[in-house]
Amino acid sequence: MNVTRGFTGRPRVHNPGLPPGQYDAGEDWPVLSAEVTPDLAPADWSFRIDGLVERPHTWDWDAAHALPESAYAGDIHCVTGWSKFGVRFGGVSLDAFFHRVRPQVSATHAVACSHTGYTANLPLADLTGGRAWIVWEYDGEPLPSEHGGPARLIVPHLYFWKSTKWIAGLTLLDHDEPGFWERNGYHERGNPWEEQRYSGD
Repeated sequence: MNVTRGFTGRPRVHNPGLPPGQYDAGEDWPVLSAEVTPDLAPADWSFRIDGLVERPHTWDWDAAHALPESAYAGDIHCVTGWSKFGVRFGGVSLDAFFHRVRPQVSATHAVACSHTGYTANLPLADLTGGRAWIVWEYDGEPLPSEHGGPARLIVPHLYFWKSTKWIAGLTLLDHDEPGFWERNGYHERGNPWEEQRYSGD
């Protein structure tokens, strides 16, 4: 695992906006990855939704950018202990992608897959209703590759390991299927306000 400063945590300061056990990273954005950062150009990027959907579909860079723009402005929280306030991501709401593929009523979960092969599992309810985005901008600039660019998933109400970098696709399922970190002892959902860091929390 590639780690920058911040992984081992810092002294906690009381802040009502911080979930339990977190610290404010301020201007820092620690880089935490389970694999080597890929050399992935926008022209080579694609995003597919398949599985329990009526119309599986793949978008390239231009097709994804043709969808209605959406943005997230708020906070993000990493399972390693840092939180970052007032971030701004630009991209497209996952709802716009789901509108095209039409999830089947039997779909309850999704597995998000990276172009590197990394996976994360999520309840479908955590990806709909304006709660998740595919983003390619951070603070008005192209998303840096070390933070998941050219495009990543963000699900900001969950710990950030669920926000798959270098997103390649979602497969919708009628059951929960653990992803990379979930198979290695992390919590199935990862709600920071309930400190769902590890299996059994």
